[in-house]
Amino acid sequence: MTTLFDIIGETSVRWPRVTVARKVWEFARQQLATRQWDVVAHWGEPGLVHLAVREHGSGTTGILSLDASGGRFPSLGRECLPIRRLERAIADLVGLTPEDAADTRPWLDHGHWTRRHPLGDASKPAAPEPYRFLPVEGESLHQIPVGPVHAGIIEPGHFRFTCSGETVVRLEARLGYVHKGIEALMLGAPLQRAARLAGRVSGDSTVAYATAFAQAVEAASGTEVPARAQYLRAIMLELERIANHVGDIGGICNDAAFSLMLSYCAVLRERILRAVDAAFGHRLMMDRVVPGGVADDIAPKALNEIEKLIALVARQFRDIVALYDDTASLQDRTVRTGMVRHDLVMQFGAGGFVGRASGRSFDARKVLPSAPYDSLSFETPLLQRGDVDARVRIRIAEVEQSLSLLKQMIAQLPDGPIATAMAPHAGEGTAMVEGFRGDVFVWVRLNADGSVARCHLRDPSWFQWPLLEAAIYGNIVADFPLCNKSFNCSYAGHDL
Repeated sequence: MTTLFDIIGETSVRWPRVTVARKVWEFARQQLATRQWDVVAHWGEPGLVHLAVREHGSGTTGILSLDASGGRFPSLGRECLPIRRLERAIADLVGLTPEDAADTRPWLDHGHWTRRHPLGDASKPAAPEPYRFLPVEGESLHQIPVGPVHAGIIEPGHFRFTCSGETVVRLEARLGYVHKGIEALMLGAPLQRAARLAGRVSGDSTVAYATAFAQAVEAASGTEVPARAQYLRAIMLELERIANHVGDIGGICNDAAFSLMLSYCAVLRERILRAVDAAFGHRLMMDRVVPGGVADDIAPKALNEIEKLIALVARQFRDIVALYDDTASLQDRTVRTGMVRHDLVMQFGAGGFVGRASGRSFDARKVLPSAPYDSLSFETPLLQRGDVDARVRIRIAEVEQSLSLLKQMIAQLPDGPIATAMAPHAGEGTAMVEGFRGDVFVWVRLNADGSVARCHLRDPSWFQWPLLEAAIYGNIVADFPLCNKSFNCSYAGHDL
């Protein structure tokens, strides 16, 4: 046994799932520890624990499942840091205990749920205990607690800073405050309702989540999606990417006390959202992607408006980038601030602009392409410095690439139907879609009547939040908002 292919065997499925013995699980631990494999997702259900992985070099992907009918499974987290919080989430949601785990604290369950283990035995809740933050030792250290409620209209999260003077020597985040129980709501849901739930995991990535869920369902049922629908999905994905990147660039600059950039970016983002609303009937394109295709077609007149929008964004965005480049005081705040090392993004398998700003080139549109991306021409921008400025510049380059992709897709947009009827079908399917924040992963199991038996959705933020803790080390407290916004991790997507 030397490769993931040896375990999975010959198959035409991109994400085959196989039930493995304990010795194979131990082999997986070694491969993760030596970074031969990347962890893609880790989740559980009563009696089973699942591990989705991707092998370096070959690019082979697969899902390993281990029997956990005794309520326990061997922990992988001691050797693989990205898995630790995933194991804590499994313990909270399903009630499966990782044996010899490095961290046994609750993660999503804050002791205020009406029932424990909502995806497992749904037992009565226990009395909440005070959360134990990691101990810190040293002379002249003090702690600053921030949140979970913040001054702005943003989602809740608690950040515990340990500082020497103004310099941060440790940051520990506690999340889970916006847990919505999405996976529990998915159980037994008909496809239409489940698709709506998937699109509401993280509102800024509604197209990415809806597309990933739809592709997973289509893989489970063997449904072929019309070419026009595939193009319309990709057009929406790239519009979503542009709108978020433009908004976040303005937000980053605002946290560096350059509010003029925020104003310019906010106006441009609003124009994008208004054009999107006119073309697809919703500013965020929520519920536009459905299993089997898309909900509505785009009219020729609306397509012309998108073409005009592309020209407008290209023109105005150049001026915004020039303003960023020519403002020395802004560069002073962003360059060499909040740096993330290359080895850390590789260790955590961080995707999106966080990974690409630190030298990890993974892009699901390139590595695991689906139509129409497999027939389009675009580059994946890559930098090595890993600071706030690098994350801004990756966003800038991605906007430019997305504009190019939109031009290609509009020119090539095929005629034809926009959806295929979904026949009830039992099966399992998996998909990965490149959202603006990084790769969104969805696994689904369908009942014979087409309803959802089980579903797991993994946000890219799971592997990015821990890197924010590393990024702020050695910086001053006042730079945390700047670092935080340059990551812009999702609370809602992570907390699920």
